[in-house]
Amino acid sequence: MSDFPLGWGTLTLVKGDITKYEAGAVVNAANSGLMGGSGVDGAIHRVGGPRILEECKEIIAKIGRLEPGKAVMTTGGDLPSKYVIHTVGPFWQGGLHKEEEVLRSCYRECLKLAREEGLKSIAFPSISTGAYRYPMDKAAYAAIDEVHDFMDSEDGKGMGSVTFVLWNDDALETYTKAYWGLREHVWD
Repeated sequence: MSDFPLGWGTLTLVKGDITKYEAGAVVNAANSGLMGGSGVDGAIHRVGGPRILEECKEIIAKIGRLEPGKAVMTTGGDLPSKYVIHTVGPFWQGGLHKEEEVLRSCYRECLKLAREEGLKSIAFPSISTGAYRYPMDKAAYAAIDEVHDFMDSEDGKGMGSVTFVLWNDDALETYTKAYWGLREHVWD
């Protein structure tokens, strides 16, 4: 686990299971139907229990499908976190179809929802890097840069910590390299 100062708060990079992580909200890398699936999405629905699915069904009944780059919030159900913020990341198509713009929107929208709810912490997985095939290095760079922009702005006041809960050592190393690369070459 590594903690880094970031804007008004702290960025934490940790290897672990997001379904066991306690934060104000954990983020679910969902599909547009919000009905659970594979990877993080399936795990959050399995561990979180039926209340999450019921709220997802109510949301879909109102809005139809959740568009990529958007986010909605439900209860955390049986998870240690009070809330789940569901967001739909982009499918990787070679980087030629606004994938980075959509991915950045996922992070921005989740952070905005957390702040609107008055939450002090949020935990993200690596959105779109599993079944949606977004290259991990590109995803890490965009994710950490977008979180930095939020945490460095007035909107970031009050958000104490942002955590990336990463599934394996390779992902943790990639996100750590992205942080240091951005800090040395972009932010300073």
